[in-house]
Amino acid sequence: MVDIEERRTRRGGTTFLLVVAAIAFVLAALTRLLGIDGTRYMLATTALTPYFTAAGVVLGAFALLLRRWAVGTVTLLIAVVLVAAVAPRAFPDSRPVGVGQEVTVMAANLLVGRAEAEAVVAAVREHDVDVLALQELTPAMVLDFERAGLARVLPYRHFLDEPGGLGSGIASRYPLSPRTLTPPSTLRQAGALVDLPGQDFEVLSVHPLPPVVDAGPENWQRDMAGLPEREFSGPVRVLAGDFNATLDHAALRRLLNSGYVDAADEVGAGLTPTWPSGALWPPPVAIDHVLVDGRCPVDAFAVVDIPGSDHRAVVTRFVVPAP
Repeated sequence: MVDIEERRTRRGGTTFLLVVAAIAFVLAALTRLLGIDGTRYMLATTALTPYFTAAGVVLGAFALLLRRWAVGTVTLLIAVVLVAAVAPRAFPDSRPVGVGQEVTVMAANLLVGRAEAEAVVAAVREHDVDVLALQELTPAMVLDFERAGLARVLPYRHFLDEPGGLGSGIASRYPLSPRTLTPPSTLRQAGALVDLPGQDFEVLSVHPLPPVVDAGPENWQRDMAGLPEREFSGPVRVLAGDFNATLDHAALRRLLNSGYVDAADEVGAGLTPTWPSGALWPPPVAIDHVLVDGRCPVDAFAVVDIPGSDHRAVVTRFVVPAP
């Protein structure tokens, strides 16, 4: 009789732990599936969607293995829905036919000017970058770039450098015309028109305030809402930088729905993390993106480690279609 009671107790304890884990998973999943960005804690949880999707599959299978049918079935069904949303990022989409000017854009967060300018310039040379979007650009970093020879490869620039993490900038192989593409934002976001041989295109160095700051996500939400949607009748537009958002955040998905494509997602690299570089905690996530006008076929995407920065730079090559 004692053994039976002990087995019942252990079984009840196992069931309780599975139910608690399943509830936590379902709450996190619903936050993502219902498109609720919510509080900074909810936003941080949503950023981890690929991780808890995998955990949900394991949890559901384990519960079924232990014959906890209700817990296992519900958990596994919700996990499958999440897999359907997340897994396609690991597979390339079909490339539409496009004829025009091939362009390579790179975005790099400089960690308040601590990144090694020489490494950034070396990456620009290695990847034959045409346009470089910079975040957290400081006056000291501008001087570092001058010493590293950035102007010799990208002679045109529109820099809004500021002390701290407020600044941003754009450097280009082709002439630039400054453009205001966003309303006033917490961090400066440089915009410009790139004068390509053929059809011009607009580029914005994106950097909304992180949503997990103590003050809450309101400034992030405002900055994300201020990012320009694609204009079907306007010039080709590219948004490149540190969005402080993953493809699971509703604010970024709304922007994509306006007519952009995520370059990493297009080539099957949508799960490649960009922050924190070289660390396992917090769990690495993809918050740096190049959003390309949907009219532009994407050919390639890569991430580049930049010594001194906690972000990996992102590089993409695409075609700006002929007019």
